[in-house]
Amino acid sequence: MNKITLYSLDKHLKYLLSSFLFVLGMGIFTGLIYINYTTGMDSKGTIERYNGSEAAEYEIPESFPKEFESMILTTHEHIISFSIISFLIGIIFIFNTIIKGRFKHFLILEPFASILITFGSMWLMRYYNDFFVYILIPSSTLMYCCWYVMIGISVYELVFKK
Repeated sequence: MNKITLYSLDKHLKYLLSSFLFVLGMGIFTGLIYINYTTGMDSKGTIERYNGSEAAEYEIPESFPKEFESMILTTHEHIISFSIISFLIGIIFIFNTIIKGRFKHFLILEPFASILITFGSMWLMRYYNDFFVYILIPSSTLMYCCWYVMIGISVYELVFKK
């Protein structure tokens, strides 16, 4: 039985998969722009986004703490959609021939762990202690990095490898 590889697929399937990965990568990038817009991509902005801003007595805060209902909805939507994104990228990446072994396993499985760590940290930061932002930021960064490494390698193999 022949092993399926990305570079040996039918050209039409290669076009479909590389187009899908490119557009998905752009969608992920748009999400990162939104995160930058709402948090400034730093710990202070992230804490303020979920816990609200500090205000002196008789002042109106710039932002209010995220309500429980909003936290549930955000968590629900993101865990489901991020799981699907991780699955689709991972299932395509499995067939690459460039990365092998434990590193390949790490890249495929790590985003699933980061999803749970990121959103668990978000809840702990919101309702327990601001310190959990220092777990949220690295875990989400690692997830995005894994996604982009898998997308980049897969697109490279689909488009350029003969």
